[in-house]
Amino acid sequence: MDVFKEGTTKREFLKGGNVMKKKSLALFVCFVMIAAMFTGCAPKAPAASGEQAAAAPEVIKVGAVFPMTGDVATFGESSKNAVSIAVEEANAKGVLGKKIEVIFEDDSNTPANSANAIQKLISNDKVVAVIGSVSSKCSIAMGPIATQNKVPMISSTSTNPKVTTDGGEYVFRACFIDPFQGTVIAKFATETLKAKTAAVLYDVSNDYSKGLGDYFKAGFEKQGGQVLAMESYNGGDQDFNAQLTKIKPMNPEIILLADYYNTVGLIAKQARALGITATFVGGDGWDSADLYKVGGDAIDGGYFSNHYSADDTSPLVVDFRKNYEAKFGKTPDALAALAYDAAKILFAAIEKAGSTDGAKIKDAMKATDLEVVSGKVTFDQDRNPIKGAVMIKVVKDKYEFAAKVNP
Repeated sequence: MDVFKEGTTKREFLKGGNVMKKKSLALFVCFVMIAAMFTGCAPKAPAASGEQAAAAPEVIKVGAVFPMTGDVATFGESSKNAVSIAVEEANAKGVLGKKIEVIFEDDSNTPANSANAIQKLISNDKVVAVIGSVSSKCSIAMGPIATQNKVPMISSTSTNPKVTTDGGEYVFRACFIDPFQGTVIAKFATETLKAKTAAVLYDVSNDYSKGLGDYFKAGFEKQGGQVLAMESYNGGDQDFNAQLTKIKPMNPEIILLADYYNTVGLIAKQARALGITATFVGGDGWDSADLYKVGGDAIDGGYFSNHYSADDTSPLVVDFRKNYEAKFGKTPDALAALAYDAAKILFAAIEKAGSTDGAKIKDAMKATDLEVVSGKVTFDQDRNPIKGAVMIKVVKDKYEFAAKVNP
């Protein structure tokens, strides 16, 4: 039943009720808007610990500089492949509870590109450390930049002493150095091959090539041998007949080809075409699947020093080779083994340092005592690893273990 005030019609009563409802609704909307304004201005509650963890950086950025294009691109390919495996293994466990992210840069085996690459990695990408490069000339260009910025750098395969001595206290390497390598080749040539005379061909523009030639000469003569000729050429040369024509009448028993596989193959073919029968020997720059493709039968029977043998039966070598072959369908060369070792040494140092601070990582790397694929690694005062070497024989397109040599 409807109740009306005296003197009020039903229509007027209903109209007044509707007005009251509208006023109430308007007041409610204003209240909600004011409350929302105060709520938006109020400080937010602290995030839960789980939310803070999610917001924290989940990766540790590491740079890698390798020659993915250019004259030694196979070296860069092997190195990148191996580092990728090391990263997968590290991330399966975590490093400082985080994932490793590697940013790869291509230097095309050119020092200027190497310097630009490491500067970009440090300044733009904010990496905590750098792996690389492959050749000595490139790592020599990178080292001072790493030390200036207090960012640890570890070269996988740069063997010239200047890499660490000129690079500064933040520069390390995973490979032996040229004085050691030159001595090893000289010792093998005199003691195993029984050679008494030798000749040397080297690239005068390449620190690796020139250094290896000089150290071999010193070691060979110390062992009682005689170096009959030291012939040089320039990087990029394709014709070596002038140098080989000078060497031929000297009839050396061995010839050191102190260069990378692509140039070594060319020299070997031209030497054999001239009738030179000396045994060729060389350094780790020979180690490439393309050596025989370039040199063919001319390089057959040659020997070169190396950092490891894929035929080694130690568990670390067996596991590494198995994983590499499963992922990439080919046997890992020494470039791959050393790049893998460099990454393992670096990741272990970051974990040991308990920090991504450059100085702390550097100090942890100096204290390295780690078993890796190429052997047990500790560092000397110049941050060069102390370990042995192997000699490999080229048998057609295969590499066979020939000897293990210590200086």
